[in-house]
Amino acid sequence: MSTVPQITLNNGVTIPQLGYGTFQITPETTKDAVLTALEVGYRHIDTAEMYGNEAGVGEALRASGLAREEVFITSKLNNSFHRRDDALRATQDSLSALGVEAMDLFLIHWPLPTIDVDYLETWKAMIEIYEAGQSRSIGVSNFQIPHLQRLIDETSVVLRRSTRSRSTHT
Repeated sequence: MSTVPQITLNNGVTIPQLGYGTFQITPETTKDAVLTALEVGYRHIDTAEMYGNEAGVGEALRASGLAREEVFITSKLNNSFHRRDDALRATQDSLSALGVEAMDLFLIHWPLPTIDVDYLETWKAMIEIYEAGQSRSIGVSNFQIPHLQRLIDETSVVLRRSTRSRSTHT
């Protein structure tokens, strides 16, 4: 088996460059699909509360026999949980569904600049989640340059734009 290159995030956390995405995998089939992915060598699993399959990812992780630190878990904050308190609660729900104490990477799924919650508020909640140790790293997905620039300008958390994916991570 070939070795998957690692990308080092700004805080020193390394993420496997190749990951197994669970978008559009039904909750009923997630455990088996992810377990197969782990058996063939994937060590990065990408899920989201919005996909409805975080629990299946957690089941597969436990059934795999792999140590938790051997599998990099990415999840994403659902669009309906952008308010600070909702984001903090949603994090607990994701951790519970996954059956882990901390995610490796937690992303804001979409910036949603047209809703009545400012994505800056959401980002500040993500910083709290990171500082509480509930995710080893935080980032964003589907953000555009103006969104990223605003986060950089208004918070102390530095972002790095990855050239290998559409996500930006800390």
